[in-house]
Amino acid sequence: MQSNQTDLAPERVLLVHVALGAEVNQDEVTELAELAGSTNVEIKEIVTLKRQTPHAKYFIGTGKADEIHDLVKYHKIDCVIFNNTLSPAQERNCEKLWQTRVLGRTTLILDIFASRARTFEGKLQVELAQLKHLSTRLIRGWTHLERQKGGIGLRGPGETQLEVDRRLIGKRIKRLTEKLEKVKKVREQGRAARQRSQIPVVSLVGYTNAGKSTLFNTLTESDVYSADKLFATLDPTFRQFSIEPGKEVILADTVGFIRHLPHDLVAAFRATLEETVQANCLLHVIDASAPDRAERMAEVDSVLKEIGAEKVPTLLVMNKIDRLGEHNEPRIDYTEQGEPYRVWLSALHPEGSSLLQQALMEKIFGRLVEHEVVLPPAKAKARAILYDKQAVIAERSDEHGNWVLLIKMNGSDYEQFVADFLG
Repeated sequence: MQSNQTDLAPERVLLVHVALGAEVNQDEVTELAELAGSTNVEIKEIVTLKRQTPHAKYFIGTGKADEIHDLVKYHKIDCVIFNNTLSPAQERNCEKLWQTRVLGRTTLILDIFASRARTFEGKLQVELAQLKHLSTRLIRGWTHLERQKGGIGLRGPGETQLEVDRRLIGKRIKRLTEKLEKVKKVREQGRAARQRSQIPVVSLVGYTNAGKSTLFNTLTESDVYSADKLFATLDPTFRQFSIEPGKEVILADTVGFIRHLPHDLVAAFRATLEETVQANCLLHVIDASAPDRAERMAEVDSVLKEIGAEKVPTLLVMNKIDRLGEHNEPRIDYTEQGEPYRVWLSALHPEGSSLLQQALMEKIFGRLVEHEVVLPPAKAKARAILYDKQAVIAERSDEHGNWVLLIKMNGSDYEQFVADFLG
């Protein structure tokens, strides 16, 4: 039986965070440790420093490079991971000096995505992003790609190994792009079917590990994988559920965002993220207990703008209020116009989900109103319409044989009903 990654001994890693032109942000250092911790590693040391500009040869300067050399030797480090993007030359220089592998932040994130992808589309998207990133570097050989089509006759006279690698990667990128185009067409067919059903689509977005999948499971009573780690889920999941009797929505859980999400990764996942662009409403899930939640919200907004989803109606969901201490009860915040814009809750506790469903109902279908209406027997059609809309809460008869109905429906529907039957 072949061993998986978790069966292997963890790699010993050293983390390096360089703050360029600013003070060291401890939240970014913590996030780097969480990113690395999402893989099979043992963090031996974390080095932080600030510089105005990157050093041309080592990114960090010769003095700090020598210091890291000693740490690498002392801890027998297998890999040094930077929380920055190094040039190919800088990576090669550091590897030569320290005699160990050197990775940048982008490569680390791509590696995590590769280990998390489960569906055929997700694996294609991650591989495409990896190859696009590596095609600009070619630090290590990729001639094993020859085996996918045979190596005989591929190399032209006088062609260098680097040119062969670049050409093989280019061919693989083309094949992946063609496969993703076919998958995209299937996805578009599914999206068109959802639009024809006229059921609103609500897309969960947010910073990774904000609790989107946990909230998804609470609302839809599903068992989508969720865990307290970065990028626990990558592949989009759809479930239909009722927020009110007769009011169905489709909830979509999508990949989480992160600081400086690699552009190639956003481009590769664009087809998946189009579900967000086409949604009727976004639930922006936020870890209310995170000290840097404003920065995380800004990062999510940045990606939403990049994919063209910044104008989709959005409801903020302040999750994990149970971590804020006492006197933090679930609640809905409204604008001056009476429109819900923010809900405070804990996805682990169901009492907040009813408030979120109420806010969603008002956001998508309009503010609900309660009225008592009196209908004579001649208006049986009006009564039937109210029952079709599942708007009737209670019914009784008065002394004149009229129906007295207590109804609950959104304001615009009620106004139309009054105009049609009571005007």
